[in-house]
Amino acid sequence: MSALNSLFSHSGGFEETFAQIFKVAQSHSARFVFTKLFESETLAQARYLDTLAPEQRNRSPLMGWSVSVKDLYDVAGEVTLAGTRVLAQNEPAKKDALAVQRLRQAGALIVGQTNMTELAFSGVGINPHYNTPVNPCDAANERIPGGSSSGAAVSVALGLCHAGLGSDTGGSIRIPAALCGLVGFKPTQSRVPLTGTVALAPSLDTACAMTRSVEDCIKVDRVLSMESLDVEKRDLLGMRFLVPQAVVLEQLSGPVAKAFARALSVLSSKGALIEERPCEFFNEVGAINQPGGLSPIEAWASHASAVAHQLERIDPRVVQRMLLGREVSVADYWQLLRQRSSWCEAVSAKIEGYDAVLCPTVPMQAPLIEPLLKDDALFGETNRLLLRNTFLFNFLDGCSISLPMQAPDELPMGLMVSGAGGRDARVLRSAWAIEHALSRHVDWGSDAGGQGLFTQ
Repeated sequence: MSALNSLFSHSGGFEETFAQIFKVAQSHSARFVFTKLFESETLAQARYLDTLAPEQRNRSPLMGWSVSVKDLYDVAGEVTLAGTRVLAQNEPAKKDALAVQRLRQAGALIVGQTNMTELAFSGVGINPHYNTPVNPCDAANERIPGGSSSGAAVSVALGLCHAGLGSDTGGSIRIPAALCGLVGFKPTQSRVPLTGTVALAPSLDTACAMTRSVEDCIKVDRVLSMESLDVEKRDLLGMRFLVPQAVVLEQLSGPVAKAFARALSVLSSKGALIEERPCEFFNEVGAINQPGGLSPIEAWASHASAVAHQLERIDPRVVQRMLLGREVSVADYWQLLRQRSSWCEAVSAKIEGYDAVLCPTVPMQAPLIEPLLKDDALFGETNRLLLRNTFLFNFLDGCSISLPMQAPDELPMGLMVSGAGGRDARVLRSAWAIEHALSRHVDWGSDAGGQGLFTQ
């Protein structure tokens, strides 16, 4: 990745930099990352930025940022594919999704729309129709990027974009962030509007992004939410973290278990208070999230009218999950929602006294693509494990961020920092402090994913 990094010094101005971005975006290293590139429009915008005085460029918070947009957000004049062939014949969007509007208003330049899991319904990142972006963390092997915001993650990991706009229904920002060595923040769902997006599960869908640092996630969150959180920048001394023993530590791979223990040791050495508790309430989610599951129920309701007559055109692995919600009655659905609401209230109260809840984002490093293509059972188990920890905090209607925790010679792994709904500032404060502490002990993915393209 060093050759790619040296290509982007920004010494030649915005237009030259973005011209190089589009050159790399169309190269083999970025294959299958983008479904559409907006080269002429973006280069014209970059050319205009070069005419501005420095003080004019600083008037907007994301001025000159290169940003990719997951292809479930409307972009004016483009058909929103959502990773599926069944929407390819739809009319082009008449206007940008609200999140895209806000990014443009903040000065971001939209490089293109990115590939994703079909209908955002998998944490693996494989797409049989538009192919699968390759995780750049391992030059010798083709590994999954994680999903569903697969292309968004790789666009940032390759250094093509400052931020990748994605979405998170069960972990779709945090999973690829963890597997690609990035920082991915899922805010409390209600803070960012979903206007102009293709829904998966409206009770869970969250508009959000991934970047290369907590600070950049805070900047993007301010733009997307139009809310400036008071995130105190402080050290770890006296911070109190909960480490659940139920669910989230099961079936960890050896490297993830080692990296998580190492991270906790570093945090403790910096004055953080680490409290391990059973947290049996996480074991209750499986029983509450029945029949079918909230995501399948709402996914079927969201898409049945468009896909019911052409299921054969959809990835069978996606269809299998969607059909889990087809026969669920309204009464059972409402019962699920009521039980979820009660559970959220009870669990939020139990974790309120902590600065954050800590656990591995996912229990593994990025697996190879090829075995998952060949083995449905392996795919299903891998998808279940990838989503297991992250989904807990979607179900809680909470906020959650994934930070890199790997050493320089390791594939990326994620440390998840989470809290109850509305505790976004507290979680980001904790994440900022953790990032600062860990950055002196571990590599944040600079070799695995590229260091970014801009020195401005």
